[in-house]
Amino acid sequence: MSEETGATEMLGNGQDNLPQVALIAQYVKDLSFENPSAPGIYQAPEQPQIDVQFNIGSQLAGEDVYEVALKIEIKATQGELTSYVVDLVYAGLFGIRNVPEEHIPVFLFAEAPRLLFPFARRVAADAIRDGNFPSLVLEPIDFGALYMQQAQQQQELAEAQPAGEA
Repeated sequence: MSEETGATEMLGNGQDNLPQVALIAQYVKDLSFENPSAPGIYQAPEQPQIDVQFNIGSQLAGEDVYEVALKIEIKATQGELTSYVVDLVYAGLFGIRNVPEEHIPVFLFAEAPRLLFPFARRVAADAIRDGNFPSLVLEPIDFGALYMQQAQQQQELAEAQPAGEA
């Protein structure tokens, strides 16, 4: 009788070395809605001009646990009047084990924001709607492409810097 080995061999407890990533929790970390021109803004005749800014931050929150925070700033103006301002920080805790060090930033700044964005978009839209303005549905963002673009810009800057300068 021949013995089979290899694929059917089970790893013992504590010997798991496969890469693992898990979303532990997601939450509103900070939310501010301002309506500084009320009540007059509701009678303004023109459509608002809307400016949206994003920022992504990450920090180590514990052993193999990272917090990723997606900051969204939305400002709507009608002429000289500010219709509303929304400042939202929507965050998630991600457990990351056995992932090569060079892959962690890609996950934290590209994939994690992609997972958080739909929920952050809903929170922002609800706040705007609750302020008696038409809901703003933010278009999906390709965080992976943005990460790659920023990484390429940083690499070009590093290559352009003369040796000896840091």
